[in-house]
Amino acid sequence: MERVEAGGLKAGLAKVMAVLVIIGAINWGLIGFFNWNLVNAIFGGDTREQTSALGRLLYSIVGLSGVALALLFPWRRPVDTTTTTTTTTRTGAGVNRQADVRP
Repeated sequence: MERVEAGGLKAGLAKVMAVLVIIGAINWGLIGFFNWNLVNAIFGGDTREQTSALGRLLYSIVGLSGVALALLFPWRRPVDTTTTTTTTTRTGAGVNRQADVRP
């Protein structure tokens, strides 16, 4: 019972962390593409700062990564997490066997 609760807590924590990472990455993307800081706009502060071209490029890449993570993150658990495999045992009867051909 404790393992199930721990698994649920872990999944919930992973989702919260993913949301925070996505918000941070999108903010960096806004800085990179538009030179505008959303966090500073919400919590006060200068929303426009001078950023180098290389910095804006890196911010833009991180922002695009955040959008990709938001779209590709597995927000739901898979219904069935167990996998089954089938193995077939081969005997040596047909391996390296020469054809029995008579003239």
